[in-house]
Amino acid sequence: MIKLNRKEMKKIIIPIFAAAVLLGAGCKKEFFDINTSPNSPTEASVTPQVLLPRTLHNVGLRVGTGFDYAADWTGYWSRSGSYGQSIELESYNITSTTLTAQWTNWYDILTDVNLMEKKAQASGLPFYQGVAKTMKAVGFMYLVDQYNNVPYSKAFDFVGNITPGYDKGEDIYADLFVQLDAAGKLFASVTTMDAATQASDVMFKGNLTLWRKFVNTMRLKLLIHESQVVSSATVTAVVAQITADGSGYLGAGQSALVNPGYVQVDTKQNPFYNTYKLSALGVKDTYNRANNYILKKYFGPDGHADNAVTPGTDDDLRYKAVFSVVDTKLAAFPSATYDYVGTNFGEVVPNSDPFRAVNQSDVAGPGLAKSPTQSQPVLTSVESLFLQAEAAQRGWITGTPQTLLTSAVRESFTYLGVSGGAGAADAYLALGIPIVDYTGAANKVNFIVMQKYLALIGLANFEAYVDYRRLGVPTDLPLSLNANRINNVIPLRLQYPQSEFNFNAANVAAQGTINPQTSAIFWDK
Repeated sequence: MIKLNRKEMKKIIIPIFAAAVLLGAGCKKEFFDINTSPNSPTEASVTPQVLLPRTLHNVGLRVGTGFDYAADWTGYWSRSGSYGQSIELESYNITSTTLTAQWTNWYDILTDVNLMEKKAQASGLPFYQGVAKTMKAVGFMYLVDQYNNVPYSKAFDFVGNITPGYDKGEDIYADLFVQLDAAGKLFASVTTMDAATQASDVMFKGNLTLWRKFVNTMRLKLLIHESQVVSSATVTAVVAQITADGSGYLGAGQSALVNPGYVQVDTKQNPFYNTYKLSALGVKDTYNRANNYILKKYFGPDGHADNAVTPGTDDDLRYKAVFSVVDTKLAAFPSATYDYVGTNFGEVVPNSDPFRAVNQSDVAGPGLAKSPTQSQPVLTSVESLFLQAEAAQRGWITGTPQTLLTSAVRESFTYLGVSGGAGAADAYLALGIPIVDYTGAANKVNFIVMQKYLALIGLANFEAYVDYRRLGVPTDLPLSLNANRINNVIPLRLQYPQSEFNFNAANVAAQGTINPQTSAIFWDK
């Protein structure tokens, strides 16, 4: 049985974008629920100012807590030994009933985004238009990167086209560049910002420069995702747009973080903290655990945690930030070596195994789960610097790749609060072991992406899944140990949800026979 996290359990029924989801109604009361009673705002009365904080919070919720499966498949996390198998996820046997919330929840958000854009355009509110276009690019990027072709151009024509056709993934990407260019220009056109608008912007507080940097970083992210297929003409055109904007990218200390006022109250805590650390009701996540694969990468060539025997000899100390010390130390294993214990994805652990549940490290270490009121990342400065490093290595943008890479690793250590911060990062990069030897790397793009992989755990789990599909990095990523896997490998995509086969049959059939094992996203070559 698939183990669903608390967000996935929230049932949202969207049969072909039914009008019922126009304002994102759900069964569970959360921030900004605006469809919970007959007295709640309707489409006719709701304003962009009301929609904006709800939209940003929900994007942060999805980015921060919606991609457990990607963390499992890419060697970040795995199932606790005290839980039964998640057969479909661990066997990679993806069906039309697997992970359907990826479809419904993103379209739920994008319905709000579409309404916000229409309202803003009608009212002459360029800031809200710019935000809507930007978040449209974010949401549809995630949909394309999971499903390839999806409804886009006619997705929200509820009256005229209740069964929308599918647009090609590459065509959607091309239009997202258009949307982002328009968004940047809309932000540049804003000359004043009232206090109410600043308050509704729970990500950048009305800081137009940061919004423009976010737009530019998103443009670069889309280019990087399609790096294996993108034309030089597209790269030149998009980079020229970024250069013309003049704001640059998100840099050190400039993360896109959402915080509508998280408090230590049920359903109102920071989503990541609430899901993977401790809910306001005192419920701990006992399912998600550290994966031995990435733990070994952090431990270095000796394969051991930093301890009295090998004090700091070759360790990447970020493991102490992204994972927690086990809740219960076993008397038979008192050494500090067993402070951090992981599991293997898909492995069925026998009852006799001493390391189970509380004897394994959770995935919400102190660098990720800092407090129940912390801001929720949408796109961090860490990821932005790694995107820039890869783009520079490919010759797309100016800058020295190794310098940008060093800045990205330093930002990772600093963001996670690793003891020593940037100095600890410099010490790590000076270890002289292959995983930090940029000069000796035969494939420097892959080298940068491997360092990116080590840095984004818990911050951008889905990005690791994108990078693995487009480049095969990490190159030694192990497959699931589940006996039901047989010949399956890590899926290339998700299957369309059953609701599409039920209610939009002709259009989903037009996509051909989809096999998640062999049907690739357009950029996956």
